[in-house]
Amino acid sequence: MNRRKLLATAGGLAAAVAAAAPGAAAEPPKAVVAAYLAAWNAHDTEAAAALFAADVAFFDITDGNPVVGREAARLAVAAFFRAAPDCRWEMLGDPIVAGDMVAFQWRRAGTNSGDWPDGRPAAHQPFFILGATVMRIDNGAIASQSDYYDALGLSRQLGWL
Repeated sequence: MNRRKLLATAGGLAAAVAAAAPGAAAEPPKAVVAAYLAAWNAHDTEAAAALFAADVAFFDITDGNPVVGREAARLAVAAFFRAAPDCRWEMLGDPIVAGDMVAFQWRRAGTNSGDWPDGRPAAHQPFFILGATVMRIDNGAIASQSDYYDALGLSRQLGWL
C-alpha cells in the first residue's frame, strides 16, 4: 500500500505518526511532512507534537523569535487551533526536498473564532492566507520549522488594521 493510501485510511494517521515519531526508524522527510499536515488538518495537537524533535526550533516570521523545544512548539500549535479551530492547511504543488530539508508553498483558511495567544480577541472573521514553510527533518522528526506568510493580509482580513 503506498503512503497516500495509508494516510487516507482510518488508522493511517496514527500509523504515520508512530512511524515518524522520534526514536522510530527514520521516515523520509516528505513522509514526515505529509503526516504533520495530516495531524494539523485533524486538529490533533498531540499527533503534530509527536513529530517534533525534542529540541525543535519553531519559527513564525510574525513573532521573530523561535519557539524552542517540543513542549513549547506543542503549545504554539494548540494555541493556533484554539484561535482557528476550523483551520485547513493545504500544500500547493509538490514539496521541494533536498537532503534533510523540505520546502513547500501552502494556503491556510479558517475562521478566527478564538482568542490569539498574544491577547488579541477573536475577530470572528474568516481568513485565507498564502505562505511557505521550510523544515529540516532529522532522524524522522521535525528539527526546525520556519513559516513565512502574508501577515499583513491576515491582519487586514481580521480587522486588526
